Amino acid sequence: MTEQQGTPDQLPAEKGQGGAGATYKLVVFEFENFLGKKVELSGECKDVLEKTQRVGSVIVESGPWVGYERIGFGGEQFVLEKGEYPRWSTWTSMQSSNTLNSFRPLQIESADHKLQLFENTAFEGRKMEIVDDDVPSLCAHGFQDRVASAKAISGTWVGYSYPGYRGHQYVFEHGEFKHWNAWGATAPQIQSVRRVRDMQWHKRGCYIQPYPGNSSGIRRG
Repeated sequence: MTEQQGTPDQLPAEKGQGGAGATYKLVVFEFENFLGKKVELSGECKDVLEKTQRVGSVIVESGPWVGYERIGFGGEQFVLEKGEYPRWSTWTSMQSSNTLNSFRPLQIESADHKLQLFENTAFEGRKMEIVDDDVPSLCAHGFQDRVASAKAISGTWVGYSYPGYRGHQYVFEHGEFKHWNAWGATAPQIQSVRRVRDMQWHKRGCYIQPYPGNSSGIRRG
């Protein structure tokens, strides 16, 4: 395989992106290890296959972004923060879902992060509140793996179907999700969650430093 050089295709932004002064740039390559045809994106792209035959690797120069398995923002979701993704195994642990066909920037509109998870739909049942923290295992904090509704009070989050940030990924931007179908799931199962940090404006990918003496931002109800 040989790398094809030349002027990359450029897709302009279609919507306002993030906060004031935010910029987004993602580069997709046809083959693994950043080889082949190159396409640069600065805004949402409903069908990248109009520009290239496939996506074999990705570089996020500024973001974050979410990639989708299908065109039109459908199928499995894959959060892509600033960095290099030389092959499919670097953006997912799901061997059954390894394609990227559409992309959009993730909205980062708050310096704070608060997420509420509920056992039942319509915000009923047991509740877990997470403030400025990442949780690799909900069960380790005494919360079951059943999450049927959620409220993203502030910040942008990604939930995973298995502990350790593995399995299916589900994006939670600011808003209320009364049913697990609202975040693209087919079952009410989430076992780990983490914040999506803005790595364009903060090199470490985090808005604020932890408060002294506050080692955990988790509350259960």
